[in-house]
Amino acid sequence: MINRIRDIRLQKGLTLADVAAACSPPTTAQTIGRLETGMRNLSLAWMNRIAAALAVEPEVLLRSEASEPARIVAVLGPDGTEPARTPLEAVTPSDLAGDAPWLVLDVEASCGEYRAADQVWLRQHPPEEAPRLMNRDVLAPRPGGRFAFGRLIDRDGERIALLPPATGQRQIIVEHPAWLAVAEMLVRKL
Repeated sequence: MINRIRDIRLQKGLTLADVAAACSPPTTAQTIGRLETGMRNLSLAWMNRIAAALAVEPEVLLRSEASEPARIVAVLGPDGTEPARTPLEAVTPSDLAGDAPWLVLDVEASCGEYRAADQVWLRQHPPEEAPRLMNRDVLAPRPGGRFAFGRLIDRDGERIALLPPATGQRQIIVEHPAWLAVAEMLVRKL
């Protein structure tokens, strides 16, 4: 088995100290460093603590040597494409932890910044979290098995207002949504 802690930590932009402080109970950066390099045995208890600190599922921290992972090999920046400083394993959407399952919105026709065949990956939140989700694209259930999708622009008590992604469309008012799913990732086939 191959330890992926370092790849996941670096892709999330965290330092050893960040991960150590996020562990419950907190530990030292040196301990995290030893665990991710294999200088110290990675027990099931440590896997659970580190996975929680990195916000991933514990099984994501290890992978079989037989499977070839997706790798980040290049970085596109303001000065063009550069090789990655160190090739890292990519964290896929299924690797990301969260209490709520992923929901996926499939884009059939181009609409605003979304293109046909895009997939918008969303995480479900209770409607009480609407203030925290302002100005983000969200999917909300409507009566009769319908949905509304757009930028969350207003919340008034039990009502929310969404601005659809296509230009010229009127805002959509959703009364008493059971949940809100916020867009967290865009998957676009080329």
